[in-house]
Amino acid sequence: MAMIYDHLEFEKPIAELEEKIEELERVSSKSDDGVDFSAEIAKLKAKCKEKTQEIFSRLNAAEITQIARHPDRPYTLDYIEALITDFQELHGDRHYSDDPAIVAGIGRFEGTAVAVIGHQKGRDAKERNHRNWGMPRPEGYRKAQRIMDMAERFKLPLLTFIDTPGAYPGVGAEERGQAEAIAFCLEKLSELKTPIISTVIGEGGSGGALAIGVCDYLIMLEFSTYSVISPEGCAAILWKSADKAKEAAEAMGVTTRHLAEHNLVDEIIGEPLGGVHRDFKPVADALRSSLKSQLDRLDAIALSDLLDARYKRLTSFGQFSG
Repeated sequence: MAMIYDHLEFEKPIAELEEKIEELERVSSKSDDGVDFSAEIAKLKAKCKEKTQEIFSRLNAAEITQIARHPDRPYTLDYIEALITDFQELHGDRHYSDDPAIVAGIGRFEGTAVAVIGHQKGRDAKERNHRNWGMPRPEGYRKAQRIMDMAERFKLPLLTFIDTPGAYPGVGAEERGQAEAIAFCLEKLSELKTPIISTVIGEGGSGGALAIGVCDYLIMLEFSTYSVISPEGCAAILWKSADKAKEAAEAMGVTTRHLAEHNLVDEIIGEPLGGVHRDFKPVADALRSSLKSQLDRLDAIALSDLLDARYKRLTSFGQFSG
């Protein structure tokens, strides 16, 4: 496996071992004197695996948040390429412009026509700027509404892929009705007359994520997060300092484990040791299997029962006392 990943701060011990393995393999491949480094390489690989297991067995919420934001992590277009055939991306909101932070269109999943909406970040500086780091503006959410309407009109199941730090908070976005655009997405999805499955593939931040997250079935990848605000945003409000982001992440319970404890997620798909960016295929295969199973299940439910179940699911969230 080519070790080309960006390593996070807590992964430095792993990075050091991987660098040693790469160096030995490079020397071994160029050695003409018959020196065999295979035994040493095998020992280092075993040690690297052990160290990775040790580190990933005790991750805290802040570290999991870093993995959810990892720059090498697969994005929506990667999942579309792996899972959707004949995908046709649709652009523009028919009001203002197109927003590249939202990818939307139609295609086929396992032979079934589906509608797809997802956040899209960028791989390099140029693309990140173009995609606005996956933070949609109002026109992105209004484009999403177009696809939602299309899904309902043509009876297409809707698949959404969530991966955003939140909706863009810029002045222009607010002037063009950011809050209204998100609110209409929430309203539309809650009543949409077609099955909806949402998958959190990275970070699910604030209303920017929830705008395409109202669904009949919610899947999360093991090292993804979902919260009402980013840890940094929460820390800035409560402690007046983003330096308290680690404490905020723990307090908010952004990880899949905490969310599952409160029945806020329907299914968690495990990731390879080190995260999905290290081995995408098994995660894509597991997600394919889950989506197929749930689409078959939801398709067999009468529309009135589907909407009723969605309403009960949404109203079951949270606890309160009078």
